[in-house]
Amino acid sequence: MTRNELIDQYFDWIYQLLVDDRYSNKSYRKLFARLYDTEFTYTIPMDGNRAEDGIDLRYRFGRTHFYSDAMTVNCLDDRPCSVLEMMTALSIRCEEHIMDDPDTGNRTGLWFWSMLVSLGLGSMDDEKFDRYYVDGILERFLKRQYKPDGEGGLFTVHNGRDMCRTEIWYQMNYYLSEIIREGDF
Repeated sequence: MTRNELIDQYFDWIYQLLVDDRYSNKSYRKLFARLYDTEFTYTIPMDGNRAEDGIDLRYRFGRTHFYSDAMTVNCLDDRPCSVLEMMTALSIRCEEHIMDDPDTGNRTGLWFWSMLVSLGLGSMDDEKFDRYYVDGILERFLKRQYKPDGEGGLFTVHNGRDMCRTEIWYQMNYYLSEIIREGDF
């Protein structure tokens, strides 16, 4: 298998984790490709953990498909974490470590799509894809220039906290606390 074939397989694997039956009549590949091509940068040091989770996603993929770590290192682990990888890894961590409910099933895609909606990218399917709009949204997110309640970032909450100054892990937990309290999940 060539490096490019493995990268394509990895991208398809991520896409399949996140796009379920609710979105099957639309393609979001252009948006996902842009998220994958955009480096996840951060200004709050603890958000480095989210980048590490995104890098670890590459090895999870490799183990799932029985590729050696050496192959993963050589073909996938040669660049910084992307926004897509960070968001995917965060969605998986949310589902598996906090919100796991066997009766409900796997909601990894739900957590991912709630972040896309908060960012303002939820309707950006391939037919509506606007690279300049997406790039502006991502720049605002990465520079933490979104609203204090998190709107325009990954999580929108109504708890009075300044989400622009809060590490992503705590943002997610504030969001989950709010939706549990309101019964919106």
